[in-house]
Amino acid sequence: MAKKGKAFLVLAIIAAAVFALVYFGITLTSNLGKSQTEITTEDAAKKLDKMYNNIGVSTAEPLKGQIDLDPVNVGDSLPDISKFPISVENTTDSFVEIFSSPEKSGTGIDGWLNEVAEDFNKAKITVNGSQVSVKIRNIASGTATDYIKSGKYVPDAFTPSNELWGEMVKAQGIKAELVTERLVGNVAGIVSSKAKYDELVDNYGSVNIKTITDAIAGNELSMGYTDPFASSTGLNFLVTALGTFDSSDLLGDKAVQGFEKFQANVPFIASTTLQMREAAKTGMLDAFVLEYQTYLNAADFKSGYVFTPFGVRHDSPLYALGDLSADKQEIIKQFADFAGQEKYQKLAKDKGFNELENYRSEVPAVDGTLLSSAQKLWKEKKDGNKPIAAVFVADVSGSMDGEPLNRLKESLLTGQKYLGRDNSIGFVSYADNVTINLPIGKYDTNQQSMFVGAINSLQAGGGTATFDGIVVAIKMLQDELAANPDVKPLIFVLSDGETNEGHSLKDIRGLIENYKIPIYTIGYNANIKALESISSINEAASINADTDDVVYKIGNLLNVQM
Repeated sequence: MAKKGKAFLVLAIIAAAVFALVYFGITLTSNLGKSQTEITTEDAAKKLDKMYNNIGVSTAEPLKGQIDLDPVNVGDSLPDISKFPISVENTTDSFVEIFSSPEKSGTGIDGWLNEVAEDFNKAKITVNGSQVSVKIRNIASGTATDYIKSGKYVPDAFTPSNELWGEMVKAQGIKAELVTERLVGNVAGIVSSKAKYDELVDNYGSVNIKTITDAIAGNELSMGYTDPFASSTGLNFLVTALGTFDSSDLLGDKAVQGFEKFQANVPFIASTTLQMREAAKTGMLDAFVLEYQTYLNAADFKSGYVFTPFGVRHDSPLYALGDLSADKQEIIKQFADFAGQEKYQKLAKDKGFNELENYRSEVPAVDGTLLSSAQKLWKEKKDGNKPIAAVFVADVSGSMDGEPLNRLKESLLTGQKYLGRDNSIGFVSYADNVTINLPIGKYDTNQQSMFVGAINSLQAGGGTATFDGIVVAIKMLQDELAANPDVKPLIFVLSDGETNEGHSLKDIRGLIENYKIPIYTIGYNANIKALESISSINEAASINADTDDVVYKIGNLLNVQM
C-alpha cells in the first residue's frame, strides 16, 4: 500500500510538472509572440531604416501622362449588372424585376423578401389573364441608385432601405412612383456601449442624435459611421447630423461649421456595414451606426450595448420606375399587397423586422437635390482641415500579367478623379524589387499627370515582394510626416495577395502596429485572407474586387477615404 502511495505521489508530481511546463510554455510562447510585434517608436524607426536599406529600391524616371479633367462618370465604372445576384428568379414571362436592399434579399435572417417573392410566384396570381411573377435582385441601395440615376440599368421597381434614395432618383428626373411607403419595418440607430451611454446620460440628461453630435464635437465620444454615398444608414446619419446644427438650412454656414467641428473628432468611417461591425468588435469605438434588425440578430451586441434610434425610418418603401405598362404597374401593386399580409409581417418580425414601431422619423422630407449636395459637402469636409498623404502600392509581379494588370490600371486611372486636390499622393510598384514610381507630392495638375504616367508605364513580371512594397510606402510616409506632421497617412495595396519574395507579414507587423497607418487592400482574383490580415491590423477595409467590378469598388473606396 505504501509503494502504491509513493507511486501515486510520483505520478502526481510528474503530472503537476507537466502541467506547469505546458501552462508556462504556452504563456511564454504567447508573450514571446507579443514581444516580437510590439516595439517602441524608437525601435520602430531603427527597424524601418534597417529594413528599407536591405530592400532593393529604385526610383523611376518621372513620366507625364495625358490627364482627363472631365468629372467622374459613375455609369462608366459600374460593372455589368450580372455582378449582382438574382436572389429569386421569375417563373413566368409576365414579370417585374425589383432591386432590393441586402438586409431583406440575402440569406437566412436577411432573406425575408426572398421568401415572400417565392410564395408570390407560387400563388399563381394573374393580371389581365396572364399568370405573373417577380424577379428579385440583391443590390445595396447606394449602388442600385447609381445604376438607376446613370441609366445604365433601370429595373421595373426599387425597394431601398429608406426613402432618401427614392428622393435622389426622382431628383435625377427619373419617374419613381411610390407604390407603398412600407414593405417591412426597420429603424437606423446608434449602438453605444452601456458604460458610455450612462456617461452621456449623466452629462447631458438623455441620449439622442443632438447629444451624440455634441459629444463627438466635444471629443467626448469615439464613434464611427458608414459611407453616405453607399450606405443607407450612413446617408441617414449625415442628413440627421446636419439637421442638429441647423434644421432650417442643412447646408447653411451654421450647419457646415457645426459639421466641421463634429467631423474633426470622428475617428472612423467604414465603407460598409460589415466593416463597421468588424471594427466595433475590437472595442475601440464607443459607438457606431447600425440598423435595428442587424443589431437584434448580432450576438456580439446582445449585452453591454444600447440602441438609440435616429433619422428617417428604414421601412423599405417600394417604387415603380419609368414608364411601365399597366400590367407591370399592377404586378408591383399586387406584390406590395401580398407582402403586407399578416403571415408575412409575422415572418418579418421573426427575422428582427417590425420592431420599435412607436419610433417616428425625426427628419422631415428631404429633397433629393439637397441630399446630393449634402453628400458633396461631406466629401469636401469629412477630413476637416487635415489633408491626406497616401501611397499607392501596386503589385506588378508575373501573376498580375494580362487582365488583372489592365484592370488595375483602369481602376486607378478612373479612381484618381476622386483624389482631393488638398491631398498628397505617391506611387510604388513591386515585383522582386520595389520601384518608387512617384515620390509623395501635392496632388496638383502636375502630380496628377505624373501619377497617370506612372500607372500607364506599369509592366508585369517577376516574383511578389508585397511586404517590401509596404515597408517602402511606410518609409515614404514617415519622411512626409517629418516634414508635414499634420497630414493623415494612408496606404492602398493593390495585389493578388500572394507573397513569395522578401519580408513576411510577421517581419513587419510591429511596424504597422506602431505607426498605426491604415492599409487598405484591393484584391484582384486574390488570396483575400492574406490581404485581410494586412488591413485588419489598423481597421482598414479589404476589398475583394475581381477584374469585372474593381473599377467601381476602387472608386467608392477612394471617394470615402480620399
